[in-house]
Amino acid sequence: MDSTSGSAESIYVPDAVQRAAKILVVGHFAVGKTTLIGTLSEITPLRTEERMTQASAHVDDLRGAPDKVTTTVALDFGRLTLSDELVLYLFGTPGQQRFVELWEDMARGSLGALLLVDPARLADTFPVIDLVEKYGLEYAVAVNSFDPYSRHAEEELREALDLLPDTPVVYCDARDENSSAQALITLVRHLLARAA
Repeated sequence: MDSTSGSAESIYVPDAVQRAAKILVVGHFAVGKTTLIGTLSEITPLRTEERMTQASAHVDDLRGAPDKVTTTVALDFGRLTLSDELVLYLFGTPGQQRFVELWEDMARGSLGALLLVDPARLADTFPVIDLVEKYGLEYAVAVNSFDPYSRHAEEELREALDLLPDTPVVYCDARDENSSAQALITLVRHLLARAA
């Protein structure tokens, strides 16, 4: 799924595709949403990345991401064709509270959300969980393993995030295609189970 190899013909959805599903990729600031969408998208993703400026120095907390120089200011968008008849549209939300007003429109028509979590910054996840639940979205938690050697046990994460027993938790690396795909598959299976 190389996002840079799209030819003029591959940027369009094949005529056979009759169904589309909208999935949100959500999480706090600097958790890997843009990276995950870029890893999975079969087209060059739409990104609204802007350079961070001194004006945001007191607003955006860079403790967990000191090398971050850009941030999403509206959304990320990618596409993944699952079969001859079904395509997934992946929408990444911005992680900062000042962009929360975009959520209502982005949540409309979404089947569910893949919630990315950085285990070193769990407290930053609570406002995102509040938004996901406010808009009534089913979700799965994908723990983005920034440091695979500091992996927390699933039960510890469940307790810390106060998750319902049936909320799926999966570990992933947003930079890795297979790992990111497994996280997305976990969400889709959860959505199918809830719909049954």
